[in-house]
Amino acid sequence: MIKLTELIQMSGVALGDYKIHCATGHPNPPLEAFFDGKFKGWQEHQTQKNFERDKVLSLIQLEGDRWLFAGVYKVLGLEKKKGKKPYFIYDTKEIGGLEHLTGKAIVNFNKTFRASYLRGEKYGDKLVVCELREQRMTVGEFPNYNAVAISFRKLGIIVRERNPSWKAALANVSGVYLITDTSDGRLYVGGAYGGQGFWQRWSEYVETGHGGNKELKILLKSKGKTHRQFLQISILETCDLRADTETVIARESHWKKVLTSREHGLNSN
Repeated sequence: MIKLTELIQMSGVALGDYKIHCATGHPNPPLEAFFDGKFKGWQEHQTQKNFERDKVLSLIQLEGDRWLFAGVYKVLGLEKKKGKKPYFIYDTKEIGGLEHLTGKAIVNFNKTFRASYLRGEKYGDKLVVCELREQRMTVGEFPNYNAVAISFRKLGIIVRERNPSWKAALANVSGVYLITDTSDGRLYVGGAYGGQGFWQRWSEYVETGHGGNKELKILLKSKGKTHRQFLQISILETCDLRADTETVIARESHWKKVLTSREHGLNSN
């Protein structure tokens, strides 16, 4: 077994004085930021002075003891931002020469404590590479219809990348979907029919954030566009793309009766 730090040093990058950032988070997951090419900015926003070292070795939790290597970053500066809850914005630069490892090296690290910003000299030797992928990890292949439950951010990545497996699956069926506001549990039931089915309808949410839905417009206007990070979309039922509109609308009405109410739902009818 080889250590991640050994592979980094073999690539000509001297870690020196560094911290290990074990990135986790909800409702703005670091893995989705990484897939979206925005992990650097995600990491630079900190509530405390967490990176008081020359470099940061970044890991993103996948599941359990498995972590994805997300690069090494040189710390260039720090700015404190004032507000109701003061925070810090770091200025960092990703160190080159590690493209063969970033997004490809899977690390086994048995972290049994809560701390997320660790001293490199204490924990660096515990980062053991258990897998080295040929391709950089992406959002992945379409699972199956009854396993879809993704954030609006992940949906945005899928649509912007025109992910082939997701597009092929979603563009070939119509049906009924569910949007959940994970901040309070309120639900919206919608129907996708005609054209390219789910793909076409869900692409509208990526473009506008609300897909033209009255209650979602009101929600995002009152809480701000950033509230989209709390919205999750899933599939309740699929129909043949050739099914007539009335059939899909009837199934949509059924699910509205089952799952939502005027008082607690996000549907206006």
